[in-house]
Order: sequence, then structure tokens, then C-alpha cells
Amino acid sequence: MIFLEEGNALLSLIIPVYLNAGSLPELLHSISNIDNALEEELEVVFVVDGSPDNSYQILKKSLADKQFKSQLILLSRNFGSFIATRTGLQLSTGERFAVMAADLQEPPELVLEMNKKLLTEDLDVVVGVRESRADPLLSKLSSKIFWWVYKKYVIPEMPTGGVDMFACNKQFRDVLLTLEERHSSLISQLFWIGFNRGVVSYKRRKRQHGKSAWTLRKKITYLMDSVFSFTDLPIRLLVRTGAIGTILAGLYGIFVLISRILGVITLPGYSMTIFTILFFSSLNLLGIGIIGSYAWRTYENTKNRPISIPMKIDHFRGKHVR
Repeated sequence: MIFLEEGNALLSLIIPVYLNAGSLPELLHSISNIDNALEEELEVVFVVDGSPDNSYQILKKSLADKQFKSQLILLSRNFGSFIATRTGLQLSTGERFAVMAADLQEPPELVLEMNKKLLTEDLDVVVGVRESRADPLLSKLSSKIFWWVYKKYVIPEMPTGGVDMFACNKQFRDVLLTLEERHSSLISQLFWIGFNRGVVSYKRRKRQHGKSAWTLRKKITYLMDSVFSFTDLPIRLLVRTGAIGTILAGLYGIFVLISRILGVITLPGYSMTIFTILFFSSLNLLGIGIIGSYAWRTYENTKNRPISIPMKIDHFRGKHVR
């Protein structure tokens, strides 16, 4: 099924879905309000990222009765939110594009504010910047550390609170899709591309439904993907550590030699020898691991496998009368 009336005003809203069954009714209600505010010039693209719950079934049943145009895409497995978002951007048909999460921790009305900025200001992309977050203390602390490291060592232009939502025009979307990298960071790509960028601020809401799938393990993986895709910092640190270690080892050797000549050291330093061997062997393994991480990601990007596999794509025209 192909949409026929896709004027220049159409906004495509991409929403990755994973373990969000509990929040979908409220989400759909919020989207209906956005559609009314946009005077029906809205297309919503739901990308179910291999979710193990019944999110796909709920959406397929609900979207048939909604007023707004929509697409429902089911990926063959869990590819991650980065790939799910990219898939939604590829299959969208609008002239402007916005991305938001399905858990409603970001206010849906922020989509309208970002869209307005794209229409009224000379901007290509608008990012949502968190001013605060209504999360548990431990979650706030871990997030603060995560984004501090991200800003310090990966993307210096990254806002302190991090970015979860963004909107862009078609030119920016098209350029973004030319970056066919599998193990990468969508947020980092937004800043790497450049163009004219604007920001809107918001307060992150408390999660009302379910448990976040954004685990510590996924945060670490995401941070590693960002680091290895956008900076050579680990290699530079390795080179500096190796250089400093070599200098210190040379000075230590001179010290031992002089001490032996002067008779200060009379017995062989067995424990120190073992310690030195273990330390530099571990350092060597660390270096190999860092280099291997870069090599593996390069190898992954040469396989030419599809970034995602849409298993089902459903189109819903909506019930607006034109």
C-alpha cells in the first residue's frame, strides 16, 4: 500500500519499540494529540525491534482504528535501538523526521517544538537536551558519569545531560543514511555530520510502565561503540602508556644496575621479576585487545550484510477524510 498525499508538510515520527507493551495505549493517545496539532500531516513509523512481548500484536490491532497514517515494521530479531531507528528513517516518506522513544520518559509534545524550529528557523537538525531527570539516584549517577565520559572523550559538543530525541530535515536524513556503520552511535553521527543544529530543553519524566531495557551492559557496549567509531583515544593512550612504561623500565634497570655495582642489592629480585613480567604481559594483552576491537569493527563493516531485516511491514492509511 502506498500513501498518495504526501505533501511537503508531512512529518515522519519514528518510534523504536522494545518491551513497551505497557506504555503503548498512552503513547498512541499522545500521538493522536500530535496528529491533531499538526493538522493531520503526520506519519508514524513504529519499528518493533524483535520485542519478546506482545508489542507488535497490540500495535497491529490498534493502528487500524487510528486517525493518523502509520507504518508498522517488525524486525526479524533484536538489532538494537540504533539500527531500529535507522530502519525507520529509511522507510519513512515525509519531508521532516523526528525520533522519540516509546517509554514516554521524553514528553511527546517536544516533537511539536522541534518541528516548529525546523519550519521557522534556519536549522537542519534539532536535538532534545535533558535539563534534569526524574530517575532513581543510582540511575542519575550512572547516567551523569556516562555522559561526562562521552562528552570528555568522544563528542566534545555533546550536551551534558545527553540526547535521546532529535528531529531533522530530509537533506540531513539522507546524509545520515549514507553512514552505513553497524557498530556505531547514532547520537555521535548527528554531531559528526555537522549542518545547522538547534536544541530544545526538557525534563526527563519518571518511567511509568515496565523496566528499562537500557541496562549497564548495553550502556558499556554503546560507549565502546562510540569510542571505537569516533576517536582513536584508546590507541593514543596505549602508545603513551607504552612509552611511559618503557622509560620507567629503563630507569628501573639503571637503578638496579647501579645498586648491584654498589652492593646495595645482593640477592636476585625474584618477586619483582615476576611482578614485572605479569604487569607488562597484561599491558600487552590490553593493547592487543584495543587494536583487535578496531580491527573487528572494520571487518564487520566489510561483510556487506544488511544492517537490519524487516520481517513484516504493515501500512495503515488512517481514517482522516481528505
